[in-house]
Amino acid sequence: MFDLITGKVQDENRQGEAYAPFANDPSVYKKRFYIESYGCQMNFADSEIVASILNKEGFGATRNVEDADLIFVNTCSIREKAEQTVRKRLTEFRKLKKKRPGTLVAVLGCMAERLKSKFLEEEKLVDIVVGPDAYRTLPALVTEAEGGQRAINVLLSREETYADISPVRLNSNGISAFVSIMRGCNNMCSFCVVPFTRGRERSRDAASIVQECRELFENGYKEVTLLGQNVDSYYYAMPSQPSSMDGHLNEQGQSIGDGNVITFALLLELIAQISPELRVRFSTSHPKDITDEVLHTMARYQNICKYIHLPVQSGSTRILQLMNRTYTREWYMAKVKRIREIMPDCGISSDIITGFCTENEEDHKDTLNIMAYSRYDFSYMFFYSERPGTLAHRRYQDDIPEETKKRRLQEVIDLQGRLSHESNRKDLGKIFIVLIESESKKDSNKWMGRSSQNKVIVFPKDNSNYTKGDYVTIKVNDCTQATLLGEIVKM
Repeated sequence: MFDLITGKVQDENRQGEAYAPFANDPSVYKKRFYIESYGCQMNFADSEIVASILNKEGFGATRNVEDADLIFVNTCSIREKAEQTVRKRLTEFRKLKKKRPGTLVAVLGCMAERLKSKFLEEEKLVDIVVGPDAYRTLPALVTEAEGGQRAINVLLSREETYADISPVRLNSNGISAFVSIMRGCNNMCSFCVVPFTRGRERSRDAASIVQECRELFENGYKEVTLLGQNVDSYYYAMPSQPSSMDGHLNEQGQSIGDGNVITFALLLELIAQISPELRVRFSTSHPKDITDEVLHTMARYQNICKYIHLPVQSGSTRILQLMNRTYTREWYMAKVKRIREIMPDCGISSDIITGFCTENEEDHKDTLNIMAYSRYDFSYMFFYSERPGTLAHRRYQDDIPEETKKRRLQEVIDLQGRLSHESNRKDLGKIFIVLIESESKKDSNKWMGRSSQNKVIVFPKDNSNYTKGDYVTIKVNDCTQATLLGEIVKM
């Protein structure tokens, strides 16, 4: 992997290495490209795939959009607000194109997949439209657009995982990296566009994932976050021919290789065994798929972080059924209880939607109740935004007034604020191992890092010799609603 920002070659064998000299002499690039990413972590990881593909063709990255020959916007369609933000940026880029004739603008990702040729035919805001499974065709599409043709490829794939492409770590802190392990989603939640914009689930070759994580660690990275729309449904059948995993045994003495299946729990274990110095995180988990096997694997390895993002969406069984979430409130609460039984110190966060179709005050109270039961450390909270093409759009009426949606959302936000503060206060006086990620944004005399439970901890540098990428022992002395405040202690 070659980081265009640092100019460091991170991988001698995979895509990106041939263009390392360009970092020191930007003038030799054929074109300069600029990428903006919106939405989930998968989009940011995809932008690193795009950068690698373009880099291999001799294109170089720039942080300054006014220097770019190619402007890429990696988009999100989960909520209407995200699409509105993208449209606004595209309008701004159209003005930039008038100042710099020949500049090309491309829309990537979920919004490209959802709206397809509408961008080219009706809005005429862009020159290239590329869906999440078609990034390999970008160089050809750029050539097509340079010839005056509007270019589009939004074909979805049942096989594409980009397993052979080594991501270019854009704007990396050199400490933490995203690693995509699967693509697509089979769950068909009625409110969600992901199955339509990213296609069906397919899991990436396990050996390539482990190899990427190993290479990251060997090049100084201390933390990887495994990504997928639903990581717990990861399932990879090992090929019958010999592979790099043949003969490997996990800690239970189970053989890995030669036709065996790699589950998510087994994948976690393989990556954790790379080194105890490499932290492992993952996101996102669907409650129906996170198994006891995964939980026991997390508990067994200290370097697998004790944190699970477990979206509930609603606390009402009736609403959950309308959302096609495939579980009841009681089932979800039992899953939270099981997590606490196996890992009492595990952090849990959630996604919550207020104002879904037909939601009444009792349904809303059920959501507040399940939040209090689960004691989320933090949550991502939104009011329902109807997305064209989804099952909910076809089946149900978006019948909750926006003012009611917003009022319920505010009540959810207020409760989560209290829960977050309460969770942080419980950590006062506790000791945590923290991975230093960067200086504090508010004070250059302080470090910022996260605990295993994914809580941000800020602490003074204290004239120590520690630096980014070091593990330090921190005692928590104070807190805000969002942040723990501590000090370095010697153990």
